Amino acid sequence: MIKRFVLFCTSLSFLSVKAQNTSDSARIKSYADQVMIRANFDTNIENYTFSEGDEENLNETVLSINNKTKASLSIDYRIISATLSFTPRFFPGNNDNERKGNSSYTNFSFRLFPGRFIQTAYYKNVKGFYIENMQDLIPGWQKDRDPYIRFPDLRVQTFGGSTAYVLKKDFSLKSLYTQGEWQKNSKGSWVPFLDYDVTIFRNTIDGLKNKEYQYNFGANIGYFYNWVIAEKFNIAPYLTVGLGGKFTSFKETLENGTKGPKQNEQYLTVKGSGGLHIGYNSDRFLFGGKLNFNATAYDEKENSTVENNNTYGLLYVGYRFPPPKVVERNYNKIQKKIPIL
Repeated sequence: MIKRFVLFCTSLSFLSVKAQNTSDSARIKSYADQVMIRANFDTNIENYTFSEGDEENLNETVLSINNKTKASLSIDYRIISATLSFTPRFFPGNNDNERKGNSSYTNFSFRLFPGRFIQTAYYKNVKGFYIENMQDLIPGWQKDRDPYIRFPDLRVQTFGGSTAYVLKKDFSLKSLYTQGEWQKNSKGSWVPFLDYDVTIFRNTIDGLKNKEYQYNFGANIGYFYNWVIAEKFNIAPYLTVGLGGKFTSFKETLENGTKGPKQNEQYLTVKGSGGLHIGYNSDRFLFGGKLNFNATAYDEKENSTVENNNTYGLLYVGYRFPPPKVVERNYNKIQKKIPIL
């Protein structure tokens, strides 16, 4: 885990040096006066890895949900961006319920872009997990024949958010996050940000209900670079690292139906993320792809590590158009009451 953290920091320094050789005359085109609708398709699916033992005798259990592809629909106008994500049943890999069980996934996120700040809030609800690496746990287990161990009542709800600030005023992080702007010149910037969430784990085993609360927070720093390779094409890599804290509160239901004593724990978490964005932009149409990874890890006890890792690809396509009069009129009314909008 420490080696990964050092590698992240080294990569961030490399990107920073590269950016210092570019011009500071970046120009940004805003599409705030347009409504943008966007469809995303990606493989960013929840999984948790529990590791025990040292490197020579490492045992891992991977919990995943029975959905391999999710779709997202977004709408942007002015400084607001809203996204709803779900997992359509008709997508390949989203409906192997007989062997992996039934899973559900919903994620709603909301972003504001006041000035150089980026404020994100989201709600995520995931239910129905199975053990993905059965072949590592049961000798002779056959992927195409044997069923998976399932946890149909395991439910994870998260209420979270993040607050970011772009240090360079002529760098547009919005052009990479939501494509609500277009940066005409190559430019990079450091972006510090805080993330925080409350996560609730619920499960029912043999009729006994258990619940665990996790309170997470982190301080992070990332470097984002937008390389404009042509008038309408860009390539944008980024890397982030961070440290945080995790506070858990767990109360178990005993066999007689009474609640056991509350168990509270605290952990230090290490975080990292990175990716590469390639996009095309015009005043009306836009499309592109992203390859991203996110990693969070903490040591639960000696020789025991819990990781939440995601490596995923994303494709998006969008369209911009003038706002309907009713939308523009109502937004202006709300803006008078909430000036930050």
